[in-house]
Amino acid sequence: MKKSIIIFYALIFYALTQMFSWGSLVMRLQPQRVAMVVGEGSVFLFLLIIGAYFIRKSIIKEGKLKEQQQNFLLSVTHELKSPLAAIKISLQTLVKRDLNREMQTSLLNNSLKDIERLDTLVENMLLATKIDNRSYTFPKAEVDFSELVSRISDRLQLHSCNTQQIIKADIEPNIKIYGDAFTLASVVTNLIENAVKYSEPCAEVNVSLRQIDSKVVFVVADHGTGISDEEKMFIFDKFYRVGAENTRRTKGTGLGLFIVKEVLQQHDAEIVVKDNVPQGTIFEVTF
Repeated sequence: MKKSIIIFYALIFYALTQMFSWGSLVMRLQPQRVAMVVGEGSVFLFLLIIGAYFIRKSIIKEGKLKEQQQNFLLSVTHELKSPLAAIKISLQTLVKRDLNREMQTSLLNNSLKDIERLDTLVENMLLATKIDNRSYTFPKAEVDFSELVSRISDRLQLHSCNTQQIIKADIEPNIKIYGDAFTLASVVTNLIENAVKYSEPCAEVNVSLRQIDSKVVFVVADHGTGISDEEKMFIFDKFYRVGAENTRRTKGTGLGLFIVKEVLQQHDAEIVVKDNVPQGTIFEVTF
């Protein structure tokens, strides 16, 4: 990117130098054409400035996108290696040691959780690619949204906490909407997983689903670090992740909220990001 910027400024400098050089030469040789030279020079300078602005903006945008893609590849590599390493250790332990039934069950359950994590990651990557190239058709039918939210909340529940359950679900039964069950499940999964990810260990995450008049309102609230007002406008961009890359502690690929936004647009739904008082973030989806 630095090389592109240097070449860009060099070309701008060359163009301006040539313009003033030839303009000065013409005015010296043909003084009667001063007005024409000034007029045409002004138009050329205006167009050059406008063009330079947009070209520089494109170069910077391309550089940021390249950096985000590199960070995405690093994140995906880490996201893949961590559960694979955990599964490998669990299986090696099962093979090499004579464990009791309880220990075997515990290791297998941990491996299943890691496999689910891998499955979610792969599904997100495939879905983001299909959405991006407009190849996914969003086949819609009547969906029992209450059952879907309950099932995902229960699956993502962390039972390792000694305190109260981390996900507190308040779901009104028998709420049905017309939509694509697969992508709606991805929306619910990504929002709840994000809330858990950006919360302290064993902190409570609130999930609610309500029918209010003719609208269906789905809310996920956490008590984590929160999102600054400056970043709220970018969090739904592809590959974007909250916080500085060199100080970020949470895992992720930057695809989750991009998928959420794209899927909700296809369902004519609205998502609003609010601050949770005294701390945290609220995602409110209205169908």
